[in-house]
Amino acid sequence: MRETAVIGVGMIPFGKYPEKTIADLGWPAVKQALEDAGIDGRELGAAYCGSALSGMMPGQRILGRMGLSGIPVFNVENACSSSSSALRAAVLAIRSGACDTALVIGVEKLTRFGGGTLPLEREDWEVQQGMVMPALYAMRAKRYMHDFGLTERQLAQVSVKNRANGAMNPDAQMRAPVTVEEVLSSRLIADPFTLLQCCPTGDGSAAIVLADAATARRYRRDPVFVRASDLSSGKHTDGFRDMTMPEITVRGAGHAYEEAGIGPDDVDLAEVHDAFSIAELLYYEAFGFCGRGEAGAFVERGDSAIDGKVAVNPSGGLLAKGHPVGATGAAQAVEVVRQLRGECGDRQVEGARVGLAHATGGGISGFDHGACSIHIFSR
Repeated sequence: MRETAVIGVGMIPFGKYPEKTIADLGWPAVKQALEDAGIDGRELGAAYCGSALSGMMPGQRILGRMGLSGIPVFNVENACSSSSSALRAAVLAIRSGACDTALVIGVEKLTRFGGGTLPLEREDWEVQQGMVMPALYAMRAKRYMHDFGLTERQLAQVSVKNRANGAMNPDAQMRAPVTVEEVLSSRLIADPFTLLQCCPTGDGSAAIVLADAATARRYRRDPVFVRASDLSSGKHTDGFRDMTMPEITVRGAGHAYEEAGIGPDDVDLAEVHDAFSIAELLYYEAFGFCGRGEAGAFVERGDSAIDGKVAVNPSGGLLAKGHPVGATGAAQAVEVVRQLRGECGDRQVEGARVGLAHATGGGISGFDHGACSIHIFSR
């Protein structure tokens, strides 16, 4: 299969744009990515648009606004993994020779719901019993604290770190640093989570232009290569689920590391799905950045800071950058690519050569998560 590279990226600052439509949100990120790649949009072979809650055909709505209609457009829904699943599909298309260039879009407008938790499917029996995402992750946190002695201060330090990173990211929704005391004293949402340990909802878009290696080198001297692209689905169980070990991410990480020919020690930075503070801690262990039960000490020592052992969520992650669901996976890839190019200013991970992007999609009874997309990039 052909090598695949990223030649252009773009995104808009995540935030709340209640007056804007999906097309309004999407086209500026696409325009930015095309300009970054130096490619005419009419040269694109296909487009893949990831969105969870944007209605029918968001890809056509965005590209139609730009006069780029007519190419094959695939709209992908996979909850929070929507645009990273779209990225996976685009990578496969280029690897197989179906097209030489492809556009990936992630877009979402959550202000349309007026606030509150993400709407889940009422036919799901856990949702019928009152399950919402903050409650689900809160149960994971309480179990982990019970089993491994994680403290409330260690849990809060994830938010402190990511808010500090987000303060250096002009595209982040939340750009004010916070202290541990401020995190712990903010409004209680679902014990042990306070408000500042939950990702903000909002609106946003991100875009990526991909090409095969030969085409990529015609457009830029510094393409970033996709070394691994994995999409895993959850394994359904009606019985006990170990809420402290995200099985789907462990399995996907193994696939991605094998495909890329690397291990955890080779990763310089990782954008992981920190929808709530406990999630980032669980993913330290799932990706092998630290041992089982060691995540609290890992963040406390600064091992996941920008200048630590592995920089986790240098963008600010979902906790600071925001989480417009369908846009998140593409935005993670944008951050990794910019880091590997050395374009991230004060939040730059020095000498970064290998980066990882990880987005899960959940909210279904019987599953750890429903989907998990992992991509590994390198210079």
